[in-house]
Amino acid sequence: MFVYKIDEELSLRMFNEKDATEFFQLTIQSKEYLKEWLGWLDYTNEEEDSLAFIKATLKGVIETGGYPKTTAIIYKGNIAGIIGFNEINRLHKIGVMGYWLGQQFQGKGIMMRACKAYIAYGFNELDLNRIEIRVAEENKKSRAIPEKLGFQEEGKIRQAEWLYDHYVDHVIYGLLAEEWKQNN
Repeated sequence: MFVYKIDEELSLRMFNEKDATEFFQLTIQSKEYLKEWLGWLDYTNEEEDSLAFIKATLKGVIETGGYPKTTAIIYKGNIAGIIGFNEINRLHKIGVMGYWLGQQFQGKGIMMRACKAYIAYGFNELDLNRIEIRVAEENKKSRAIPEKLGFQEEGKIRQAEWLYDHYVDHVIYGLLAEEWKQNN
């Protein structure tokens, strides 16, 4: 099983079906908090929904030739959130990264460390040339991550996502493998 140890308290690992209960509980506990920026939460209402998501992530391993597209963020032994490539274009070697963290795990530097590790994984293991992060324009916490990690703000997609009762614009950030390697 894929496990990427970041430090003594943080690692990334491939989901397995046994994670469904814990992952569902994390999602439900953070649901109202996460709804500000994630539009899919109304479709997660029972543990089976989380299990279906996990099964889909396991199929993603086949698409990448044995590498997970999505991993659980494990903080001190508990699932704290998720990080992964929502899309991978193998022809052009582009990955579009997404992430979220449970409310109780905010403010500990977890996501910054997880993103840095996942970017290295994308460039070094998946042989990507470009990684994109798309973030709702007003989501300042999430925008701070690519900005601190050396991504370039490249533009905005107007009304890119429907969030329950309104559209939000997305800012697109991009980072090239050569830029990452120069700075790391």
